[in-house]
Amino acid sequence: MAKKKSFPLRIDPQLYEIIHRWAEDEFRSVNAHIEYLLRQQAKQAGRLPQKAKYSYDLNTNERKKDE
Repeated sequence: MAKKKSFPLRIDPQLYEIIHRWAEDEFRSVNAHIEYLLRQQAKQAGRLPQKAKYSYDLNTNERKKDE
């Protein structure tokens, strides 16, 4: 796995508490939840590169690229 970039983040305490509770509801750490939210928004905005998508056929035990 690629090494992740670390940086300090200044955030409003009230917003932090909202994210903290939300992260607990999703069984994530605050850090992981912030990364998840940022990744979702980047994907929605078309900023993330598209990865090849594969499906797995349980009948033949083969992995096939989705079209």
